[in-house]
Amino acid sequence: MDTDSMARAAALAARGLGRTAPNPPVGAVLVRDGKVVGEGYHAAAGTPHAEIHALRAAGAAASGATLHVTLEPCCHRGRTPPCTDAIVAAGVRDVRYAVADPDPRVAGGGHRRLEAAGVAVTHAPHLAGEAVARGFVSRLTTGRPWVTVKVASSLDGRIATRTGDSRWISGEASRARVHQLRDRADAVLVGIRTVLADDPLLTVRPAPDDGRQPLRIVLDSELRLPPDAALLSGVADSGPLVVCALERLAHDPAAGARRARLEARGAHVLGVAADGNRVDLRVLMQILGARGLNEVLVEGGGEVISTLVSAGLVDELLSCAAPVVIGGRDAPGPVGGTGVDRIADAPRFRFVSVDRIGDDVWLTARPLDRSALGRQEVR
Repeated sequence: MDTDSMARAAALAARGLGRTAPNPPVGAVLVRDGKVVGEGYHAAAGTPHAEIHALRAAGAAASGATLHVTLEPCCHRGRTPPCTDAIVAAGVRDVRYAVADPDPRVAGGGHRRLEAAGVAVTHAPHLAGEAVARGFVSRLTTGRPWVTVKVASSLDGRIATRTGDSRWISGEASRARVHQLRDRADAVLVGIRTVLADDPLLTVRPAPDDGRQPLRIVLDSELRLPPDAALLSGVADSGPLVVCALERLAHDPAAGARRARLEARGAHVLGVAADGNRVDLRVLMQILGARGLNEVLVEGGGEVISTLVSAGLVDELLSCAAPVVIGGRDAPGPVGGTGVDRIADAPRFRFVSVDRIGDDVWLTARPLDRSALGRQEVR
């Protein structure tokens, strides 16, 4: 029952992915006499936490029950009261949590507060619980979001033909999965070349029931985004975040006019320090972390992905391989840049899972030199 209950709590927590930032997605299940008497999840920042929903659902049955929760209960007052107080007041006998909260305002304080009140408390690590909290943990421990890179290529490793045609390499089922990934991310990020080539919307389609869309981010060092781009069509909650390189534009007399045109179309322009001729992605990721983003999905292009991999900023790589052969020495691959000179210098990943989706095969890989954070994929 313990394992099943924590797995259920993790599945509940996953419902909040993409909606709780800067808070973590959390799920909770209350069990008494072998039966589930209450459950809940954190739906959005500023709303009741998972534990509160579970306690309310259980009512008097919470007394003497065991609470299975994916994250250590909070012991501080933010926009909502401490969950530890409500747990103690409800008479919960036992609390088991999957992930220790890295927030300095908690960081073991929730555990100690409950024990001091006579509640039995156990930190019980659980893979699914860790996976659902990975973005929050990454942001609190590294200062940046969890970064997932998604690529789709042919069986021979091409993302387009030599003429640039790329629709559609992957199948319909894989494209539906991409929309699920967007729905669970706080932001979707692409480079300007991808926008100029494909004119994407980067929205979740069909739109989710709550209407929420991820923040759409374009890396555009010189502000080349066309004012008539689909991203500026007003189909999402807000305009995209267009990230430019401050040094590239400092001596460009026309940059101010380009920025004004984009802002008039609803874009939000952010100037970031440059790394060479491009936006410094290390700096940008710290900015996104400071803004409270837990998870970022990167959908291209090749130069962006190459820079992220080289900088050690990729936490997870999702590679969709479609059963089609494109060929052509000039047909592009998913990762650009200059590459490495020696195989020994190539960044190494480890495969985490292999899935069949429609006719396509999806490979999930994570860096070899990374900790076990988020070891299991959230499904």
